[in-house]
Amino acid sequence: MKPISIGLLGLGTVGSGVIKIIENHQDKLIHQVGCPIVVKKVLVKELGKARAVSIDPAILTTNVEEVINNPEIDVIIEVMGGVEQTKEHLLQAIRNKKHIVTANKDLMAVYGGELLTAASDNGCDVFYEASVAGGIPIIRSLVDGLSSDRIKKLMGIVNGTTNYILTKMTEEGLAYEDVLKEAQELGYAEANPASDVEGLDAARKMVILATLGFSMKVDLADVKTTGITMVNEEDLHYAKQLGYTMKLLGIAHRDGDDKVEVSVQPTLLPKAHPLASVSNEYNAVYVYGEAVGETMFYGPGAGSLPTATSIVSDLVAVVKNMRLGINGSYAVAPQHEKNLKDPEEIYSKYFLRIHAKDEVGVFSEITSVFTQYGVSFEKILQLPVKEKGLAEIVVVTHKASLKNYEEILMQLRDLNAIKEIKSSYRVEGSANA
Repeated sequence: MKPISIGLLGLGTVGSGVIKIIENHQDKLIHQVGCPIVVKKVLVKELGKARAVSIDPAILTTNVEEVINNPEIDVIIEVMGGVEQTKEHLLQAIRNKKHIVTANKDLMAVYGGELLTAASDNGCDVFYEASVAGGIPIIRSLVDGLSSDRIKKLMGIVNGTTNYILTKMTEEGLAYEDVLKEAQELGYAEANPASDVEGLDAARKMVILATLGFSMKVDLADVKTTGITMVNEEDLHYAKQLGYTMKLLGIAHRDGDDKVEVSVQPTLLPKAHPLASVSNEYNAVYVYGEAVGETMFYGPGAGSLPTATSIVSDLVAVVKNMRLGINGSYAVAPQHEKNLKDPEEIYSKYFLRIHAKDEVGVFSEITSVFTQYGVSFEKILQLPVKEKGLAEIVVVTHKASLKNYEEILMQLRDLNAIKEIKSSYRVEGSANA
């Protein structure tokens, strides 16, 4: 049978992994799809560069037109990154009736809807499993495996760099700057780690997951995003004392009225929660559905072969669709209009650490502010600090609305008895809490 021809945009770490899997698993691929799969053309930046994989120099090109306009190519695999220009290249490929497999989370978070619509109009597939959590099949699970359920909540550790940093800070009591430097030396963090540590990478992934999970178009601007740059070892020490572990958590929550909230922020989890044990560079996505209940997807979030495995799995799905003649039917337009919660509708527990005057009546003054808004304490620690005349007060509240909690913080800052609010974090409990 005629081979399926692939055009590969990019030959970095992931692109090299794709080549290896296609070559090394050719027998299995033929068994799966009924024909050989061959890489016809590969876009690279430099022709003479040393490669991590053995490849015929004749199929390399620095001209993207030779790939996206090549009439012999059936499927484009995009692993070169970029957003604006990459979108234009892929739209051109779709207009040429080529199917797309991409690992580009930035592209799909911003222009996923446009690409999927164009693909549907042209009878093409756009698959993007590898754009979120590398080797974990979370997108396929939401689209296929859990498609009959109503997803209420998604909580994800979807950035390996920040999870590695928080794990090392928690387990070894190290400072953020020291662990970041170590992560950069090990290759877990980029020289400029801003996208990871400020939460933007995770936010883009949560846009994709929330859009699919809730069948509602969520935009990046809808995701309230806070990174880990202000987390310190004292925060993690007190969290551990109170029975919690900190993770940079992507949270997408839908209520019965179909109002949603989506955020990325450092969050405290009870040590017994399944996500609390996800360590180092690993990713996990916790899904709560009305019918299925609690499920968790766990595995490597990045890397050459884990990510390439997701890409080639998407490729297999595209080829099967080609054999069945059903390409272009994968994309389903969001069912619901965007309906975001207001701050008074977002409820959570909160961890708060304060430095206050160590005087009689100060704690009563603090509690009166919380009482004014009907917010009580679940856990309390009060300790002296090195600075004379000050006490450290650490509390975990019961559930409060975000609006009330923000107003409480404003009032606390105005109290003469409060020297400084040191830190404040969201606290998550059970999956549907």
